[in-house]
Amino acid sequence: MKFKIVADASCDIPEVYKDKFDITIIPIEVNFGEESYPEGLDNRTFYEKMKSTGIIPKTAMPNAYKFENFYKDYANKEDVFVITIVISMEMSTTKVQAQMAADALGMKNVFIEESACTTVAQGAIIIELCKFIEKCQDIEKIKEEFYRLRSKIKLCAVINDLKYLKASGRLSSAGAVIGSMLNVKPIVSIVDGKVVNIAKCMGTPKADAFLFNSIKNMDTSHALYFAHSDNLPAVNRIIGKYKDKFDPKQEIVIGEIGCVVGSHCGNGCYAIGYFES
Repeated sequence: MKFKIVADASCDIPEVYKDKFDITIIPIEVNFGEESYPEGLDNRTFYEKMKSTGIIPKTAMPNAYKFENFYKDYANKEDVFVITIVISMEMSTTKVQAQMAADALGMKNVFIEESACTTVAQGAIIIELCKFIEKCQDIEKIKEEFYRLRSKIKLCAVINDLKYLKASGRLSSAGAVIGSMLNVKPIVSIVDGKVVNIAKCMGTPKADAFLFNSIKNMDTSHALYFAHSDNLPAVNRIIGKYKDKFDPKQEIVIGEIGCVVGSHCGNGCYAIGYFES
């Protein structure tokens, strides 16, 4: 049995893992004012455009047709099982669109579920699940492992400017006020599938320390995941600052936040994803 993994573009997975595990990403439309990009934008173009235009971009979830167009080549093939993992239902009804597509094709060889998160956390679930599939091809056990990973994933992110989350409706106006305070670094997480502001730190050193301290209950049998929105120096800074405290046997994965989540968090964000023990 071959397992085909598919996700929506709200998840962020380094290219090396997309290639290694043959992960297909369903694109999400990004809009800069009147300019529409149905297939999204590459990261460099996206962040340069965000800086040069000053426009807060918007996204549109992939419709059922995009999923159906992908599923049709795999529908009810006896030797292929399709695993679809999408963004939290609290953020988007993408799961509904995927299920509509599968139902339209009468597709039985598919598992569709929300990740209850997004970006690097969603990508971490998918990568770790792919590692599990390399060792186990039992469909029911794979589903069990997915739900276990989903229950253990944690995300912590330092946001440069909360106006993007406020504009997208991902965070309340009251929560966004924190981001306007001088030298305050807002820290957000995903709780019950929703973006919540969990702390505010005075200055970058304290924000870095908060991120590092958040992983004290980490399961080091899984990789530790870092991601950033056009801010690799921040990730390198944290790794360099705390490298002596990391488990030397633990894999560290560094990726970029793409145009979809980047539209909601803005540039300058840096985040950490890990599995709780």
